[in-house]
Amino acid sequence: MKTFKSLSRALAVTATLALVAPAVQALELPQTQTAASQAALSPAAALAMLKAGNERFVAGAMLQRDLADQVAATASGQYPHSIVLGCIDSRVPPELVFDQGLGDIFSPRIAGNVVTAELLGSMEFAAGVAGSRAIVVLGHTECGAVKGACDGVELGNLTSNLAHIHPAVAAVPVAEGPRDSSNTAWVNAVAHENVALTVQRILADSPLLKTLVDEGKLVVVGAMYDVATGKVEFL
Repeated sequence: MKTFKSLSRALAVTATLALVAPAVQALELPQTQTAASQAALSPAAALAMLKAGNERFVAGAMLQRDLADQVAATASGQYPHSIVLGCIDSRVPPELVFDQGLGDIFSPRIAGNVVTAELLGSMEFAAGVAGSRAIVVLGHTECGAVKGACDGVELGNLTSNLAHIHPAVAAVPVAEGPRDSSNTAWVNAVAHENVALTVQRILADSPLLKTLVDEGKLVVVGAMYDVATGKVEFL
């Protein structure tokens, strides 16, 4: 039985690699992002790099990178293609779930992947000055911050953090079950709504980022990571 399971997994990985490989080859991924490779990217191409990276991650086929070489290559400058606004959850490190290397992405993180004035400023630098082409707001299933907001948790400075999620809590009706963190389906629906509202807030609260989007120089999208499968669904 163990041998059969191992063989089945190997076949599944091989089949997935056959699908992923053409996309990876088409992107011609550089070992390290440079000013030239970043300048050549469109917002759609930057997203494609993230999508292909997650496919590799799910398939267990991550790229082999010389991290020491990347340290040296990025010492004098950085040219990340994307910005991933994620949660602090230890199960969702953006560089890993999107299979990215040093210098590939900016990854601001905060409980509940919400946006504050300080984070907006960071993303304005990343896109407006450093030239990143995409912003992905990455939520995830089983989010502790979202559960806390659903339960009305108050805990020190976390209270004001969770307040950013309250609009999403209020916006999602309960189809069935209790309106608290024990209702997994509802919690995940709130997490999904929180991502959508965060995308809206980024565009509403940052004229600089909105202008870059209008000029076709930047894309801002939401995504959800499934902690059970490792797969990212772009919204």
